[in-house]
Amino acid sequence: MSLNQSVLVCDQVNPTLNEILEKNGLKVTYEPEITPEQLAEKIGNFQVVVVRSRTKLVKELIEKADKCKIIARVGVGLDNIDENAAKEKNIRVINAVEGAMNAVAELVIGLMLSMAREIPRADREVRNGNWIKKELMGRELSGKYLGIVGLGNIGKKLARHAKSLNMNIIGYDVVPIDEEFSKEVGLMKADLDTLLSSSDYVSLHVPLLESTHHMINNEKLKLMKKTACIINTARGGVIDEDALYNSLKEGNLANAALDVFEAEPATGNKLITLPNFIATPHIGAQTKEAQSLAANIIAEKIIQIIRGVI
Repeated sequence: MSLNQSVLVCDQVNPTLNEILEKNGLKVTYEPEITPEQLAEKIGNFQVVVVRSRTKLVKELIEKADKCKIIARVGVGLDNIDENAAKEKNIRVINAVEGAMNAVAELVIGLMLSMAREIPRADREVRNGNWIKKELMGRELSGKYLGIVGLGNIGKKLARHAKSLNMNIIGYDVVPIDEEFSKEVGLMKADLDTLLSSSDYVSLHVPLLESTHHMINNEKLKLMKKTACIINTARGGVIDEDALYNSLKEGNLANAALDVFEAEPATGNKLITLPNFIATPHIGAQTKEAQSLAANIIAEKIIQIIRGVI
């Protein structure tokens, strides 16, 4: 492919991406608020389409992308892109896994600390004029067992961060876990049920697939300790939210923190009515550093593909 290509950027991205592409001779059309209807009219005119999570590239849209050779996701998850439809059109789908791994891992650490030390409650009470120091008897992360479900780039980064806090790491994945990495963090490999029953904290890092939809359901939640906490920064559909709500409300689980939900925005979600639940608005990769890195990675990948390097 020639570098004289047209690129449609459908979502708000770090300016670095557009700058790098234009510097290398690509023509960039930036429409961060484009609607599905507008996209359906325009997608057939571009060789490259760039999205984040807002834009859903469903089969009907991809079928209209007659000139498209590359779909680029500035982020990790590809569940907003119909990969089968892209494959049928011979469109290459790329993402920026490396861009978000540290940001997401740090958010998980922050959420664990928030639950362990009841930071959201402490803040609310002080703002309301209540000095409840004696009630806020927290827990330390040091020495606790962290179960990581999914040991990809983000899961491994989290394990390294947690190890530096003197946490014990239990890991589960459907694919073989790297032995060198396992030795590095002292990883204890386990099946999913053993991980859930043994961990003080469980963090989910799996893609949303048919096999992972509601993989954490009522049956799995019952395996966890009543003092345990669960964190999901992967995709909302991985956890059965009704089952999670019941576990938290009935005291069968101490705390939960979700950065992702089955329906977003999650403003009407009943989970946010619970005092032992923390919600964040899908901010796992929302750091200046992560967005800049992801933009750089995607821009370079696009250029290298067009040049035939990769």
